Amino acid sequence: MRPSVAALACLLAWGGIGALPASAQGRPALIAAAADLKFALADIAAAFARETGSEVRVTYGSSGDLARQIAQGAPFEMLLSADERYVIELHRGGHTRDEGTPYAVGRLAAFAPHGSPLALDPALDGLKRAAGAGVVTRFAIANPQHAPYGRAAREVLERLGIWRRLQPALVLGENASQAMQFAASGSCQGGIVPLSLASAPEIAKLGTFQRIPAEWHSPLRQRMVLVTRAGPVASAFYAYVQRAAGARETLARFGFALPGEK
Repeated sequence: MRPSVAALACLLAWGGIGALPASAQGRPALIAAAADLKFALADIAAAFARETGSEVRVTYGSSGDLARQIAQGAPFEMLLSADERYVIELHRGGHTRDEGTPYAVGRLAAFAPHGSPLALDPALDGLKRAAGAGVVTRFAIANPQHAPYGRAAREVLERLGIWRRLQPALVLGENASQAMQFAASGSCQGGIVPLSLASAPEIAKLGTFQRIPAEWHSPLRQRMVLVTRAGPVASAFYAYVQRAAGARETLARFGFALPGEK
């Protein structure tokens, strides 16, 4: 059976990691994070709460939208961006403590829900054939205008020579999480989405996915930074994501490369 759109929307919702009571060590820190981190960061935040007694509340969205909100005064204390340029731009505008630090390199995957006519293979020849035959009528990616994973997806489709052919069929998610929702719900025949979402057990069971070679698109260098208003809990979480072995292992488990890896 196809999952309901409502169930997937709930699973991939933008909202926080949960309504938890404020820690005795301080109020929960407000964190903005790229949508590709939905599952990995939820695990990391839960481990942080267990180990430190402090909590963070995460809002997920496209990196461009979140950066713009911070520049306009949104009360976030930390940004984990899927594109390092947004962090650099925020620093140049005086909104962050420094230029931040890299924390991961993102990867893409092609995803097809159960029942889709798309056959996925390492070279994505099946997708090329289906696009050429006009079989693909709805295909999901994040919006390339403000979502880094959308820009990378466009590069992949251009490399395959099917970007123009697929343009009328594209269903654009406002962020990578919404694109994943469209691709997995059965409302689309597939999509190009973050590997970190497609490989999550909750999503992987809804279809099949194929990892896309990193050299097929520009590197998705992800950078995080503390906003100038950041408090001690946000600062502690920033350090935790960088240094805690468990946090790094979680990122790797969800398909991210760590800084310095190939």
